[in-house]
Amino acid sequence: MAKLNFGGTVENVVTRAEYPMEKARQTLAEETIAIIGYGVQGPGQALNLRDNGFKVIIGQRKNSVTWDKAVADGWVPGETLFEIAEAADRGTIIQYLLSDAAQIAVWPEILPKLTPGKALYFSHGFGVTFSDKTGIVPPAGIDVILVAPKGSGTSLRRLFLAGKGLNSSYAIYQDATGRAYDRVISLGIGVGSGYLFETDFRKEVYSDLTGERGTLMGAIQGIFEAQYNELRKRGHSPSEAFNETVEELTESLMPLVAENGMDWMYANCSTTAQRGALDWRHKFRDAVAPVFGALYDSVSAGKEAQRSIDSNSIPDYREKLEAELKELRESEMWQAGAVVRSLRPGR
Repeated sequence: MAKLNFGGTVENVVTRAEYPMEKARQTLAEETIAIIGYGVQGPGQALNLRDNGFKVIIGQRKNSVTWDKAVADGWVPGETLFEIAEAADRGTIIQYLLSDAAQIAVWPEILPKLTPGKALYFSHGFGVTFSDKTGIVPPAGIDVILVAPKGSGTSLRRLFLAGKGLNSSYAIYQDATGRAYDRVISLGIGVGSGYLFETDFRKEVYSDLTGERGTLMGAIQGIFEAQYNELRKRGHSPSEAFNETVEELTESLMPLVAENGMDWMYANCSTTAQRGALDWRHKFRDAVAPVFGALYDSVSAGKEAQRSIDSNSIPDYREKLEAELKELRESEMWQAGAVVRSLRPGR
């Protein structure tokens, strides 16, 4: 384990150099990893673990779209693909990768399979942190661990296939066997993490819910809409408004930020752009700071978790969700985006 010092704040991190893949494989050589759920995180983590030489099986409902997807990805019914309860019974490590709502529904099926010595693995601290709402209370006698890739399962898989990695957090909630650390780090390396940084279940879910509603998804879409709408109101064409709002950011500027940081991106833009960005960033920061404060308060109070649980329990939730996504997809801004993407060279 390495120590990283960020201006006086010291973090524990683990890299592939310190914990190589061969060590991870040896650590889990006698383990069967049962991945429950083949939706968002399941495929990426399962395929990466399989390709890295670990023993992996899948637990999924038969006669479902995700069961068929697992079969298409090479998982064999009766050999590496089973119904959820059977996979959980066979696994010594149970990776519980269903959606938060599905975890609540399936928990009574999983709980009897959590016999002493097994490990229960999450990629999100939601179920355990908000156990008063979810009913997910792991029994004594098992390891309870977390590896949370900082991105979607699709991104995890794509980066793996490109020979890269996606950074992940890791946490140990319960160490019943004395092997929880080696288990969680081995799994983190096995799923394709670039490096692993330490957290706990509560901090993971608080930061994750804040990020999703904030800069990662909610805030960025809100900012896109505000700028796009203002440009359109001032007489700019959809193509011009979209390119200046989204396309230049995602295709040109964000890759520069990812490469060497925001200051380096600024340094590679015009002096006019630099000056304006440096001046206006304070105004935007001060304008949204109260919103982020309110957001974190809502997360830490459990209000966001309760809203998620309540929304997902409504019978027609999927239909209402699709209607909201359809409205977003068919908005002028994202229709312009579809046209712009189709005109990119190589498309």
